[in-house]
Amino acid sequence: MFSETIQENIAFGNPKANENDIILAAKNADVHHNIITFTKGYQTLVGERGVTLSGGQKQRISIARALVKNPEILIFDDSLSAVDTQTETRIIENLKSQKKTKIIITHRISSAKDADLILVLDKGEIIESGNHEQLIQKNGAYRLIYNEQSQNS
Repeated sequence: MFSETIQENIAFGNPKANENDIILAAKNADVHHNIITFTKGYQTLVGERGVTLSGGQKQRISIARALVKNPEILIFDDSLSAVDTQTETRIIENLKSQKKTKIIITHRISSAKDADLILVLDKGEIIESGNHEQLIQKNGAYRLIYNEQSQNS
C-alpha cells in the first residue's frame, strides 16, 4: 500500500483505469462496501503501508489493484489469508467470472477446491494432483488436510 488514496492504490499500474473500472474491481474484490463506509470513500488516504486499513482490507484492495490492471494471468499467493470464509467465498465466486488464467497458492482447501487442477506440494515436490473430487477419492494428503480443515470450520 502506498500513502495515497484508496482510489490511487487500486488504480496503480493502470493509469487508464476510470472510476467505473476501479469500483468494479473493488466490488469483485469484495471491498467496495467497506470503502464507501469511510468518510471520504475512495478518496480516503490509507497512510504509510495502509496503516488505516485492516489486514483483510489491504488484501482485498491489492486484489482490486490486480483486477483493474486486467492481466492475462492472475497469481494469488495466500492472498485470502486475512479474510473470513464468507468473504473468501464471495471473492472466489467473483474470480470465477474473470475469463483468465488464475493461479492460487493457498493453505486453505476452500480457496482451491473449485480449481480445474490442484497440485499438492510437500517440501517443494508435487505429491498429488487432480481436481477436488479426484483428490478426495485418492485418500492421500489432500483428503487428510480437507478432513482437518472441515473439522475446524
